[in-house]
This record gives sequence, C-alpha cells and structure tokens, in this order.
Amino acid sequence: MQHPEVNYVAFTGSVDGGRRIYETAASSLIEACTELGGKDPAYVAEDMDAAYAAAGLIDGAFYNAGQSCCAIERIYVHESKYDAFVEAARAEVEILASKMGDPLDPDTAIGPLANDDRAFLAAQVTQAMDMGARMIYGPEAKLPSTGRFFRPTLLADCHHGMDLMKVESFGPVLGIQKVSSDDEALSMFNDSPYGLSAAVFTHDLDRAHRFGREVETGTVFMNRCDNLDPYLAWTGVKETGKGVSLSRHAFSLCTRLKSINFNLN
Repeated sequence: MQHPEVNYVAFTGSVDGGRRIYETAASSLIEACTELGGKDPAYVAEDMDAAYAAAGLIDGAFYNAGQSCCAIERIYVHESKYDAFVEAARAEVEILASKMGDPLDPDTAIGPLANDDRAFLAAQVTQAMDMGARMIYGPEAKLPSTGRFFRPTLLADCHHGMDLMKVESFGPVLGIQKVSSDDEALSMFNDSPYGLSAAVFTHDLDRAHRFGREVETGTVFMNRCDNLDPYLAWTGVKETGKGVSLSRHAFSLCTRLKSINFNLN
C-alpha cells in the first residue's frame, strides 16, 4: 500500500485487518474500501408462510457452508410462527446435510471449511447449549471421511447472551430466537457491532419499508437474502467497514475529479 503506484485499495477481511488498512491508507493519503465482519440477521413476521421463509433463509445461511460475508447468521421469528418455522428449517437443513461432500461435485450442497475453524464453531455451539439453546439439527449429520467439514448445526431458543447470536461465525451454524413483535425484532437486528445486510420476510410492504429505514445495515432485503444486484450499492456500516462496491457509486472511489479551466481570449 505504501508503493507510490498504489492509489486505491479494496479489502475484504477481518475488522482488525480493515483498521490496519485504513491506518496505512491515511499515511499515504489514498482511498480505501473495506468489507469486514458481519452477523447478518433475518426476521420472519407473523404474516409470512413459515415453510417459504425457511427455504429461503436456510439456503441463505448455509450456502457455501456459511462462508459468505452476507450469509444469514441469526434468525428472529414471530412467536406465532416460531414452532412451524423451526420444524420447516430443520427439514431444510437435513436436506442440505445429506448433500455434504466434495465442493467440485455439482450435487454437493455443503462443502468443507476454507480455514480450520471447527474448534471455534464447536465452542459457539457448546456455549449456546449450556445457556439454554435447543439442538434442532446437527449430531445426526454424517461427515465425509476426509476434509475440514463441520456438521450443519441448527439451534433454537437462542438469545443475545450467546456468542452464536453476537459473534461472527462464518460457518454452517445458525441460531433462531423467538420474538413477540416487529419492535423486538428491530431491536435485536441493531444489537450488533456489524451492519452489512438484513432480511425481513413479510407480505406487508409498509413493514418492509420500516425495516428498510430503521435497520442499521447497508442493505435490507424483503423476502430474499444473500442476493447481490450490480445496480445497487454494496456497502456496510459500523464495524462492517466503509466504502462502496457495485453500482455506479463504486466508481467514485476509483476516479479522481479534475477541473479544466481554460481562458481562450
């Protein structure tokens, strides 16, 4: 970054790495765009079909074995749909777990971990269980004989005292928490140092617009998740980072304005 020919840096990585990027960029007076940690939430409202929401959210949580910057890592479900959602989510995870294996096989749904974070993920699961979480799916998943695989794990009855609901997992583990209202869901959404994306599953457009206004993230999805559109700015708030990628706004960091002021007389 201190090389004189470097005038812009785009970085995806840890929060600590992002801070160091900005420190170095500041000393060189160059621009930087960072995408750092995330703990992306989702809410299933009382008017949403539980099975439909579960199909979308479990895919959004376990795609690429949860190793996605915008993977869903925590789900809040209105109490009226909670039991139905948990059961539907279990069925979806079971299907994905049955297709765990070689990432080069087109039939594989869940592959191995890029980094060996199995002990870290296991500690999150163990702590959550010790604090009252209920195992919905996990131990029954059959692991491939070789590779850094972690059992797809789904936990219910979670709360924000658990690392599983607060600390980025970046793996195939997911916690579900019951809420009684939109207000409670919004409070849980924003109770995070991160802010990349969030999703709300509802038929109520006014509710979705409210989440769009009040959720502290760079992107808010309605009835979908983990879905990028190159026409829309991709950005984060809080410790998720600064800057924009995608959309025409991303080019502002890659260009430098110059004014041409001529007098032809």
